[in-house]
Amino acid sequence: MQQLERDDEERYRDIFAAAGLRKSHLIFPVFVSDKPGKIESMPGMTVTPVEKITEHVQTIIGSGIPSLIVFGIPKSRDRSGSSASNRKGVVQRAVRAIKSSYGSSVNVLTDVCVCQYNPSGHCGIVSSNRVDNDATLRVLAEIAASHAEAGADVVAPSSMMDGQVRAIKGALGGFTKTMIFSYSAKHASSLYAPFRSVAFAKKRSRFDKSSYQVPYANPRQVLLEIETDINEGADMVMIKPALAYLDLVRMVKDKFSYPVAVQNVSGEYAMIKAAAMRGLVDEEEWKVCSIASIKRAGADRIISYFALDVSKYL
Repeated sequence: MQQLERDDEERYRDIFAAAGLRKSHLIFPVFVSDKPGKIESMPGMTVTPVEKITEHVQTIIGSGIPSLIVFGIPKSRDRSGSSASNRKGVVQRAVRAIKSSYGSSVNVLTDVCVCQYNPSGHCGIVSSNRVDNDATLRVLAEIAASHAEAGADVVAPSSMMDGQVRAIKGALGGFTKTMIFSYSAKHASSLYAPFRSVAFAKKRSRFDKSSYQVPYANPRQVLLEIETDINEGADMVMIKPALAYLDLVRMVKDKFSYPVAVQNVSGEYAMIKAAAMRGLVDEEEWKVCSIASIKRAGADRIISYFALDVSKYL
């Protein structure tokens, strides 16, 4: 049995070596809140209270992964998403704690959106039963500036609002070293449901965001969204989900030759976990192969809940 396990490890190392994957390509997602909790829909993932965040980050750094992205779960929500840009918000406090403890040894990205911070659950501010793009841009700019002030190395707008990169670029002002990784092609998908079950009550985990997220069947729109964000000044563009969209990753790399990140989303993680728990697939094999396929498609950075698990093969 031990020989078989060693053979599997060598095979997984070979898969990653062939794909060209390194630990520096991986970004681990972190949920922060004012209270701890397990995530039933995502076995192995937890919500970390702000006061424990430096301990959690030590585990990430210890694995050799240099980057993480912070998602905040606030105590309360209001229609304007005001707590998202609060200097004492969960993300801002977590970023300060991380950078105070680890400085430049860890690269901190922050999710810039209002979906967790307003009761509608939409990625934009809702007014008169519609998502108000321009009002949302002002809020996103404030959030990004507050994250940069807290010490974030990278802000990652994921709202899919038109002009979000330009608005944030203008708001960063003196934070000249803060980079923008834009979720440029965030597809409308049920694969975000496990994440939403963390950020919202389970009964609120389904939302129709198809009016501002990208439909799968229109690759031309993906290219347009990507090109727009590049022209507005994004340092890296992102595509999510991952596994059913790898053709688009390759398409974007071939057309623009620009840095591309991909998010291996919560539903992709949960599907592999659920199938493995029922004995239907080999979990280790599939998380390795899925990450390798994302890299092979052309991703320069990969945000994945599997990052810590696969780091041992790198």
